[in-house]
Amino acid sequence: MNKPLAQKLAPTTLSEVIGQKHLLGESKILTNLVKNKKLFSMILYGKPGIGKTSIANAIAKNLGERYRFLNAKVNTKKDLDIVIEEAKMYDGMILIMDEIHRLNKDKQDILLPQLESGLITLIGMTTSNPYHAINPAIRSRCQLFELKELEIDDIKEGLKKAIKHPDLKGIEIDDKSIELIAKLSGNDLRYAYNLLEVAYYSTDDKKITEEKIRKINNKPVFFSDKNEEGHFDVLSGLQKSIRGSDVNAALHYLARLVVEGDLDSIYRRLSVIAYEDIGLANPAIGPRLDAAINAAERTGLPEARIPLGTIVAEMALSPKSNTAHIAFDEAIADIEKGNVGTIPKHIKTNSPDYKYPHDYKGAYVVQQYLPDKLKNKKYYHPKDIGYEKNIKEIYERLEKLKNQGN
Repeated sequence: MNKPLAQKLAPTTLSEVIGQKHLLGESKILTNLVKNKKLFSMILYGKPGIGKTSIANAIAKNLGERYRFLNAKVNTKKDLDIVIEEAKMYDGMILIMDEIHRLNKDKQDILLPQLESGLITLIGMTTSNPYHAINPAIRSRCQLFELKELEIDDIKEGLKKAIKHPDLKGIEIDDKSIELIAKLSGNDLRYAYNLLEVAYYSTDDKKITEEKIRKINNKPVFFSDKNEEGHFDVLSGLQKSIRGSDVNAALHYLARLVVEGDLDSIYRRLSVIAYEDIGLANPAIGPRLDAAINAAERTGLPEARIPLGTIVAEMALSPKSNTAHIAFDEAIADIEKGNVGTIPKHIKTNSPDYKYPHDYKGAYVVQQYLPDKLKNKKYYHPKDIGYEKNIKEIYERLEKLKNQGN
């Protein structure tokens, strides 16, 4: 079988890996681990096509250790058992496992003791956030390393190496065409290699031009380098337009993100906006956004644009409040400054002096909850807008009762 160019270009050493300068290179973490011939179980996480598999394979090869590759979703318990038995024969083995976040409980129960004993050294890979998606028992036994998105210059570096490969004999391509492929790649080096290979074999003269590339991939280019308007600027435009209640601008920036196809970034940013910018002025927006995201996930593109467009319009026109997260940030600031104090005795565990609010009229009784040092502290300052207007009335009534009680 003829392997794709991307597979043939896969690095065999860490020095050949493109990007990830925060982990690789002179005096960097992963490079030093290999240099010192010492490996710990780890999880590499980040977007597709940025080098997780390349780094995992290169580490194993550079160390000269025996290793096996499994997929947590595809491979069975029997496959895992075979790897463990093989590891016992050779007194240890590196297990490279893709989609580690899909490892079910049965497989976890088999793997955990082997990680604990050191028989298996795991290099897990995932596109999901390991702090949320991976079982804590696995996570606690691994070092977590985040791989950063590749820059346009990283993709161009990879493409310039690729055009020297024997499979692309006689290729003619200029810098503008290389840059176009890099921009169309969406920071995914594997995709860039694939697009280059398709462009090469779809010509009769091996000459690749911008026009030919656009005929293969006519997706508008929004991924751009540091000298142009970037992807994160579009996300910033979306948030600030919603915060500023400009529904037309919000829909414009959403449209640019949908055309890019980066739904994950949309979901993450909208989730932040729902609680940072709308908050208690419209508490229902969080569950409504979750419902819209679920609908978008089920339908996929292009239909995903319908629930996303609807919820973004609603968010832009919703009343806004940032009081809750500002209050919480102030509370965190007190903790970080050491401004804490002792928890009042009457609300400590099993205290006989605790007044149970449900035993009192209106399920409320005046008693001190904050430490003495902070007993008069006010973090929360409500706004008189949207649903928060109702919350403000309750808050002020409770404060009045508290003052009367004192």
